[in-house]
Amino acid sequence: MEKTSTDAFPFTMNSSEKQETVCIFGTGDFGRSLALKMLQCGYSIVFGSRNPQKSSLLPNGAEVFSYSEAARKSDIIIIAVHREHYGFLTELTEVLKGKTLVDISNNLKINQYPESNAEYLAQLVPGAHVVKAFNTISAWALQSGALDANRQVFVCGNDSKAKQRVMDIVRTLGLTPLDQGSLMAAKEIENYPLQLFPMWKFPFYLSAFLCVFFFFYCVVRDVIYPYVNGGKDSTFRMAISIPNRVFPIAALTLLALVYLPGVIAAILQLYRGTKYRRFPDWLDHWMLCRKQLGLVALGFASLHVLYTLVIPIRYYVRWTMKNRTITQATAKREDPFSTSTAWLSDSYVALGILGFFLFVLLGITSLPSVSNTVNWREFRFVQSKLGYLTLILCTAHTMVYGGKRFLSPSSLIWYLPSAYVIALIIPCIVLVIKFVLVLPCIDRTLTRIRQGWERNAKPTLNGERYLKQSSVHLDSEL
Repeated sequence: MEKTSTDAFPFTMNSSEKQETVCIFGTGDFGRSLALKMLQCGYSIVFGSRNPQKSSLLPNGAEVFSYSEAARKSDIIIIAVHREHYGFLTELTEVLKGKTLVDISNNLKINQYPESNAEYLAQLVPGAHVVKAFNTISAWALQSGALDANRQVFVCGNDSKAKQRVMDIVRTLGLTPLDQGSLMAAKEIENYPLQLFPMWKFPFYLSAFLCVFFFFYCVVRDVIYPYVNGGKDSTFRMAISIPNRVFPIAALTLLALVYLPGVIAAILQLYRGTKYRRFPDWLDHWMLCRKQLGLVALGFASLHVLYTLVIPIRYYVRWTMKNRTITQATAKREDPFSTSTAWLSDSYVALGILGFFLFVLLGITSLPSVSNTVNWREFRFVQSKLGYLTLILCTAHTMVYGGKRFLSPSSLIWYLPSAYVIALIIPCIVLVIKFVLVLPCIDRTLTRIRQGWERNAKPTLNGERYLKQSSVHLDSEL
């Protein structure tokens, strides 16, 4: 990695303006990186260290003193040490009284202590104003520049003036402060960097379950059954043939699960007759994971496309085609052209291409860089209207693939239907229920509920007049 020069960081303050002095307790990686960034932005930096004489690798222009000496030189002190080393601060209670202490620490695991590190610091030094900040920014991010990393800095504290001073420093460094309120929010802020893909766990676990289940389901039908029934070795199918069945099944199922929670929410609102009651926690979490479910589904659909493209170069396919050609030439016979089969084949491919195109479009519009450029109505049109169209095309693609074998008894192996038949269950349920919900008689009631109408409420005279006008307006729209 190339060494970052001072010129790589743009100054956000006029160098001629005299800046306040900031004290940093701790000379570790983060303390040094933060000091370098602040020096480049015009601040004067003093370090507080337990061994000032042994401190090295400090940025040019920074001074190092003992903790007590450094604390006397600044009204704002950044605590860049771990919580287990906070004990020395109790000896500096009088020196730190009235000063702003910025806690930047993180823990090793979520909810490691009963209270947050910032709240613990406030208890140790009751006369100081404690502010939580900078714990979501890494030393690498400060060295590489704000454009190459997350710019957001969560800030919380009980003293509004102290918090505002810290937020001003954050802005001067070219970062974006986000006020999270009082110090009670510190625990949540400290847990944030420790979370590992919190919204992706459910999609990953679900997709892993679907892949494992359908993989073994297909192995039973396509590998174990031929071996038990005729001693035929078909284990080579586990490399491409079976995955190329599992991936589209997982993609279609996950896509249907993106829209299923919305359907369930609509049914709950119709049943309750109001929108002012919370959904169950499991449904709330499910709805928050819909974007991740859709992106995982798009990944499986892309794998299906890649696996399909390599089918013609597979040895088994080339051997089958060559053997069939030789057999027909030897027997001097040919298969008659079937128009219906040609229609099914072309329709199957066309539906798959159109479905995958819309699938990619949905994935692109879910990216923040794209979704931020469209208004809510446009985003809703793409994700809802085109999303359901994508689900319809992909479901039809699977149905046409089955063709005449869809419910044929000959397709059953050990009384097990084809895997794609099972894959159609959830998408068909979603589409059927959605079709019922868009019927005018039901959609009108659902729209009124989402606009605030309640079935069991007793409206006033003005409320009755408003509801009557609303229903007339909805009738004209529908």
